[in-house]
Amino acid sequence: MPTFTAFTTLADKAKADTLAEALENLVPEPTGVGVMRLEGGAGLWEVAAYFIEAPDQAGMALAAMAFDAKPFVISELPETDWVAKVRRDLPPVVAGRFFLYGSHDADNVPEGVVALAIEAAMAFGTGHHGTTQGCLVALDRLDALGFRGKNVADIGCGTAVLAMGAAKIWPDHPVIASDIDEVAIDTAVANADFNGLAGRLNCCVCPGFEHPELQGAAPFDLVFANILKTPLILLAPDMARFIAPGGYAILSGILNEQADEVLAVYATHGFALDDRLIIEDWTTLTVKLAS
Repeated sequence: MPTFTAFTTLADKAKADTLAEALENLVPEPTGVGVMRLEGGAGLWEVAAYFIEAPDQAGMALAAMAFDAKPFVISELPETDWVAKVRRDLPPVVAGRFFLYGSHDADNVPEGVVALAIEAAMAFGTGHHGTTQGCLVALDRLDALGFRGKNVADIGCGTAVLAMGAAKIWPDHPVIASDIDEVAIDTAVANADFNGLAGRLNCCVCPGFEHPELQGAAPFDLVFANILKTPLILLAPDMARFIAPGGYAILSGILNEQADEVLAVYATHGFALDDRLIIEDWTTLTVKLAS
């Protein structure tokens, strides 16, 4: 299916917003319209519209004139299989011993790594984000120090890459993964099957620890929570409740400037900092519950 783009600029924000609204009344109507201030553009605003049918160029020319905008530059984009393109363009990720790859790199997996196949078109968590990488490096660090997770949970699991990482290196112990999104859980199950972990991951749909299977499996000696600052803070009391004394939590989805606030909240619930890892804008915290 072809895609058409149309761009113009003008100097007045109010006129730019009004022009964007007027474009939505065109036939054919655009599938999306946006207004953005141009960096270094001397106060110019860009109005962009996207179409799946050839736009009405005469109508767009009149709209541009009516709002003192420059004439629209209209282009037709070539048809592209975007999912295939993303899969091709995403390189493998190395995080500690873990090697995350898409099916297009299946023949390029090096020896001596813990390999995890993750497809780009699935739920959040291909491993290319600093938060996922940070959690895997933190997991690898604990394992290198001699820790062995005997009962592990992945809260807000997305693709379940963290749960699968634990299941790969500790094959004799249970791992449970949860997410509020049913699509994420379907993805987690499919990923587990594809990675030879069928039956090794117990997956459930729920927020936090609010599922009988999760609560029945507690206490955990390791919990992953790669979510965001606010839900991590809200989760702190349950972390203390469902993690065994001396157990660990690996927390991420935290911007660097938010880390101390998260750590302070967890300290009030009996956790102490074990390790802090920064990857670009993101911090991963490993915290340990007092014995």
